[in-house]
Amino acid sequence: MSERGSLLAQPMRRPSPGRIAAHLGLFALGLLTGIAGALVEGAWFPGGLLLALAGSAGAILGGARATGARGGAVAVAAGWMLCVVLLTTNRPEGDFVFAAGVGSYLFLLGGMAVAVICATLGPGRQPDGPSARLGK
Repeated sequence: MSERGSLLAQPMRRPSPGRIAAHLGLFALGLLTGIAGALVEGAWFPGGLLLALAGSAGAILGGARATGARGGAVAVAAGWMLCVVLLTTNRPEGDFVFAAGVGSYLFLLGGMAVAVICATLGPGRQPDGPSARLGK
């Protein structure tokens, strides 16, 4: 069996308690980033929207860097999306956070696009072993 085939045949291990705690903390960071972005995006129209999207991108990429895997980015993005979706619902009193304007829709759709892009850019799992460069 080739080296690549043996790497793919390994069973998955259970995550450690530290990794679970880190992902839960990153999920909470995503919730906080969603709340902060929802409050900032409407304040100064183009600047607040860009600041909110940059903050969510930084949190998602930071989650990927902190864990060294894409799972950290996904945890932050999931927290952000859950928060934003819950903030879009109307309450019986008629209160809501997002106005029906272009900025809020750009924040919702742009934030989802930023989450997908940043989770894709996060570092993936690399197999251990020697370098594959021909010159070495």
